[in-house]
Amino acid sequence: MRIAILETGAPPSPVNERHPGYGQMMVDMLSPLMPGAAFVVAQVHEGDAAPPADGVDGYLLTGSPVGVYDGHDWIGPLFETVRAAAAAKTPQVGICFGHQAIAAALGGRVEKSDKGWGVGVHRYRVHETRAWMDPLAEEITCAVSHQDQVVEAPAGARVLAGSDFCPNGALSYAQGPAVSFQMHPEFDHGFASDLLAARSDRIPEEKVSGGLETLRQESCRKKLAQWIAAFYRIA
Repeated sequence: MRIAILETGAPPSPVNERHPGYGQMMVDMLSPLMPGAAFVVAQVHEGDAAPPADGVDGYLLTGSPVGVYDGHDWIGPLFETVRAAAAAKTPQVGICFGHQAIAAALGGRVEKSDKGWGVGVHRYRVHETRAWMDPLAEEITCAVSHQDQVVEAPAGARVLAGSDFCPNGALSYAQGPAVSFQMHPEFDHGFASDLLAARSDRIPEEKVSGGLETLRQESCRKKLAQWIAAFYRIA
């Protein structure tokens, strides 16, 4: 199995000096769960072309510091890749920005939320289950770092998990197979804490302190990684 990781951004300095990039985080997360799989990282935000859908068994879109509506010249081609993958029935997974990009490319709407920053560990209620969501859970917890949200899911999409803060927290798409998650299972809590500290100049102090406190606790990030690996095997 060959998975193309479409890297859409990089950690800010000086966080990037202590931690791997987002693409490598995905490889580190999935490779122990997908023995024999090959991963190729394309830095689409730096101008790399995405491998064509007929040359891979799946795509994974990473997080990014930019918004899907920001107009960068690589975002349009990324949307075309998402739509081409959907037409070819190539499995794809989106994480944070990737979640928003898949939703936007397939007809949904993404906006900067009036609820402000989501940081630290958030809790989501599971509304629907799929065969790849093993082990099952009634709720999931995971690190997040975002202002933007999917405020309108594409036609036919199903909400798999959500919260009062982020109703469209995880989506399954009618055009697919494709799933996406607003949360960051690839972030270990050390990285999430460093990223939050690096962004403390733009996030309210009470959110920073509260978020750092939640990151001292365990989360379901490993379970989400299992779900993603199983999705690629089953899709």
